[in-house]
Parts: sequence; structure tokens; C-alpha cells
Amino acid sequence: MPDSPAIQIADVLDAARLLDGVAVRTPLIENRVLNDRIGSRIFIKFEGAQHTGSFKFRGAYNRLARLSPEERAAGVVAWSSGNHAQGVACAARMLDMPATIVMPSDAPAIKATNTRAMGARIIPYDRLTESREDIAIRLARDGGATLLPSFDDPHVMAGQGTVGLEILDQAQEAQAHITQILVCCGGGGLISGIATAVKAARPDIALYSVEPDGYDDTARSLTSGVREQVAPGATSICDALLAPSPGALTFPINQMLLAGGLAVSDAEVRAAMRFAFSTLKLVTEPGGAVALAALLAGKAPPCAGDRVVVISGANVDPDLFADIISGND
Repeated sequence: MPDSPAIQIADVLDAARLLDGVAVRTPLIENRVLNDRIGSRIFIKFEGAQHTGSFKFRGAYNRLARLSPEERAAGVVAWSSGNHAQGVACAARMLDMPATIVMPSDAPAIKATNTRAMGARIIPYDRLTESREDIAIRLARDGGATLLPSFDDPHVMAGQGTVGLEILDQAQEAQAHITQILVCCGGGGLISGIATAVKAARPDIALYSVEPDGYDDTARSLTSGVREQVAPGATSICDALLAPSPGALTFPINQMLLAGGLAVSDAEVRAAMRFAFSTLKLVTEPGGAVALAALLAGKAPPCAGDRVVVISGANVDPDLFADIISGND
């Protein structure tokens, strides 16, 4: 483990200052039906209301806004199945810089369409036979562009951590006593940032990562103490959370600050998406619904106080969403 974490609370506070007036302060929603079902106050932090429909804009802008004029002119290269792609494309457009995204050829069409609409160039690849990292590194090197990882970057992590600052502020406004926070987890950038922000002010709050079954590498890593890999052939509908292992920068923070890791099935994710739509009136993508799925499935450990569930994104393919909501999936 490194001598010091990749980010600290000062980095998250600095990101908040840079993002003030640029990022959306997304809502913290309380719903009576959900409270009654769980038996306590539950708050939904809905990052689907963020620019581009997910939290990813926060980290992308926090990184790119710090580039020099010369670096901005050379552009940015990133790899993503869609949400980081859109966050990078949006931030790059705001900063008037070119963006190239290496995206799997089977990424949801809505994510590719939205990324192109914001002016980014997409380079497709086969996620089964090609390395997205190798392609992006080569493109960045050949063009002199900045390479922007989706989670293993201190500025990205700090930007995502602003979600945690908002949770604390909004919970205080709601006179809530938060003792547990459930956060979706792919590579760990969002939850490492949130944990850094939250634990600095409220060390008593327990944070849990939530992942899809088969991609519970963070949960297994927290148990073993080393960065575990996803088994070959694993599948999930949660396209936004299919990182092959925890990040080299994110995992030490999560190992230090998280209370544990949870995993949910695709069936539980679908049920959560239906509940979010019918009861909360929220559209959520599969990866964005895993924390809610863990709560509804009874997988969240008991706690004495109130809980926050982070819904991280709303960029779901319309046909898939229609099938899930109608029960035809």
C-alpha cells in the first residue's frame, strides 16, 4: 500500500471549488414508499441528473480544466463503455478541446450517439480480443494528447468525491443522521472519492461498494487484501461496471476506508430498475441501479441510522429499458 493515499480531503475540496457553478448539484431524494419498505429514512443521491446523465462529468472536468492552453489544443484521449466517454466529451466541448474516445463496439447505442453528438471522435474496439488501454495509449502518444483514465487518476477521483460533499450538506439540510452509504463500484473511482470526502467529516459512517455478481472484484479484494481479477467469461447487464480489477490508486483508499463490499445479481438489478421507475419516478441504467438493488434485496448490513443510496447514472439503452420495465427481459 502506498505511504499516502492518491487523494485527500483537500483535493476534493479543491475540486468542489473548481466545479462550483459548472457541475450540477444533483438532488438527494427521500421517498415515503421506500422508507416504509425498508423501515428507515432512505435518501437517493441521483447522479442521473448530472451533465451527460452520470457522475463522470465531475472527474473529467476537474482533470481537463487544469490543462494548459497548449495541452488543451493537443486534445484528450480516453477509453470508456459510455459514461466516462460522455463526461470527457462534454468537459472537452466546454473547454474547447478535441476528444477521442476508445469505446467497445458493443457499447449501448445511446452512449455512443450522445458521445458523438458532443463532438468526440469514437474509435471502436473488440473488448474480447483487443486492449482498450493499449489503443488509447498509442493514440495519445502519437498525437501528443492527454490520456484520461476513467478512474485511476487523482483529479478524476477528487472530482467524483464532490458527490460525497453534496451528500453531507444535503443530509444536514434534511436533518438526517446518515450512518450508511451504498455506492456502485466498477474501478472504484466514485466510491474512493466519496469515501475520502465523507470519512474526513463523519468517520462513523459505513460505506459499502456494490458490484454485479461476477464483477465483485472490489468486494473480493477487500476480503483478501490484494487486487483481485474478474474471472474470464464473466457477464453482466451492468455495462458501466465491467472493470477487470480495482484501480491501483483507488483500491488502497477503498481498502482503508470502506466497511465492505456487496454484490447483486442481474435479476436484482432489473427489479431495482423497475422499482426506481414505478415508485421513485427515476430512470436508471443497470450499473447505476446496483446500490439500490442491494438495499431492496436485503443485502445491505443493518444500521441504526439513515442511509444514502447513490444512483450513479441514467444512460440506459431505450430498448433494454423498455424490456426491463415491462418484465420482458
